[in-house]
Amino acid sequence: MLPILALLRMGATPQRLAWSIAVGVVIGLNPVVGTTTVLCLAVAVALRLNIVAAQIANHAMFPFELALVLPFIRLGSWVFRTSAMPLSAAVFLQDARTGPVALVRLIWMWEWHALLVWVLFAGVAAPLIAVTLTPVLVRVQARIQRHQHPFVP
Repeated sequence: MLPILALLRMGATPQRLAWSIAVGVVIGLNPVVGTTTVLCLAVAVALRLNIVAAQIANHAMFPFELALVLPFIRLGSWVFRTSAMPLSAAVFLQDARTGPVALVRLIWMWEWHALLVWVLFAGVAAPLIAVTLTPVLVRVQARIQRHQHPFVP
């Protein structure tokens, strides 16, 4: 919370900061693990958002990203009516031995479908998060300007 307060103190508008946090949160939940930092940086730069706030929100979502990878894959399989991803290590090892190329294609299909479901989720979630955060950040900024916030001198 302190970095966000410092950004408000430095002149970031509550609206821009809310959108920066919202983008960081939804990108941080991207089901393609290992891509969030670069994707968040690219989107924040392209939309002229606050990179620091976006990356803080992005990295704060890492535990949730890991927890949501399989649900996104399952949802993608359901939406696109493809075979479900097996959760058994034995099945994966057997498929890797008998048809590694086919297994890689399946994994890419599952990830691709999960990513498309996430894009739809992100398109709805980001505006909702930003609209919800904006009034909160406006009130926090007003308290900072009146010097009533205990954390910021």
